[in-house]
Amino acid sequence: QVQLVESGGGLVQAGGSLRLSCAASGRTFSVYAMGWFRQAPGKEREFVADISWSGGSTYYADSVKGRFTISRDNAKNTVYLQMSSLKPEDTAVYYCAARLYYSSSYRETEYRYWGQGTQVTVSS
Repeated sequence: QVQLVESGGGLVQAGGSLRLSCAASGRTFSVYAMGWFRQAPGKEREFVADISWSGGSTYYADSVKGRFTISRDNAKNTVYLQMSSLKPEDTAVYYCAARLYYSSSYRETEYRYWGQGTQVTVSS
């Protein structure tokens, strides 16, 4: 089992920045990659970013490319999502997730473990 706990959400004005953290515990040695997803009210959960645990390869959704940066600190078993130039449409509950194997897909079903989510609200 892998436990994930997100933190760092909050209220920010449009154009501002926020950094989310996701602390992993348990069988973290089994994790291949970590991802961030988000779910806005009335919408389906969508992929945001992904980072491989060992090599640090990253992948982003087009909607956040150039504005968000995913990174990891292996020593702390923590993944971060630095969000800049935030827009009201970035408002959502943000979830981190862990997957145990390589996949060319970033669908939700590829991720085995999930955090409880943290709310990000961007005001206009």
